[in-house]
Amino acid sequence: MSDEGNKKFPEGRKGGKYMRGALNAAGGLIPFAGGLISAAAGAWGEHEQERANDFFRHWIEMLRAEMGEKEKTILEIMQRLDLHDEKIAGRIQSPEFQSLLRKSFRDWAGAESEDKRSFVRNLLANAASSTVCSDDVIRLFMDWIKNFSELHLAVIGKVYNQNGITRGGIWSALGRAPVREDSPEADLFKLLIRDLSTGGIIRQHREVDYNGNFIKNSSRPTGMSRGGSNVHKSAFDDNESYELTALGDQFVHYAMTDIPIKIEYKATHASDEAGHNL
Repeated sequence: MSDEGNKKFPEGRKGGKYMRGALNAAGGLIPFAGGLISAAAGAWGEHEQERANDFFRHWIEMLRAEMGEKEKTILEIMQRLDLHDEKIAGRIQSPEFQSLLRKSFRDWAGAESEDKRSFVRNLLANAASSTVCSDDVIRLFMDWIKNFSELHLAVIGKVYNQNGITRGGIWSALGRAPVREDSPEADLFKLLIRDLSTGGIIRQHREVDYNGNFIKNSSRPTGMSRGGSNVHKSAFDDNESYELTALGDQFVHYAMTDIPIKIEYKATHASDEAGHNL
């Protein structure tokens, strides 16, 4: 990071040092670009180089934007941590947390939206300040953020907001209009529910006993009666209710719940001359 970039760090005895260390863990891509361009210049002729230059310029701008997002995320994480707490300060410097940082930023291509970027930020901030989830679980949550679409994550949010919601209720809560059962939209919705169910994030509601054991249903339908319906269950069924698993509930609390900001600072970029407080 340049001296100008370092000016953005909140003032304090610890904050700047920790954030620069975190950014070092996040970096490593841009130096590679210079070497590749040098090698390409020796292998291509003038005509090919001219064509390639435009591609490289766009590529470098993409990497710069990516590093800017990483820097912004690190700053927002550190804003939410109490560095006077020795446990949190030690956790940030630990090899285990640095490993989580490196994994999250290796997977950065998965953060294709501001919402996903905020989920990564929340996850890392909570991982630094809480020990409820093990690091293995945090890595699993990172994979979920990377691999699931924003629509998957929106479904998780709807199930969390209304425990016992049906598939039809989820579809309505997403603000979607009714569609045919044989439509691509219905197929997509069934795929989302199946992904989240087999992934251990949501499940159909089950009764439990005092010790947390799932109680078997006392009776199950044995088949369709003669007077029953002759169509399959709707993708937007309004009878069976869904809930988050214990793992899904932890995901919501770690990745989809923000920690209040503890440190505020004023940006010093020329583009921020108006002086906005973040």
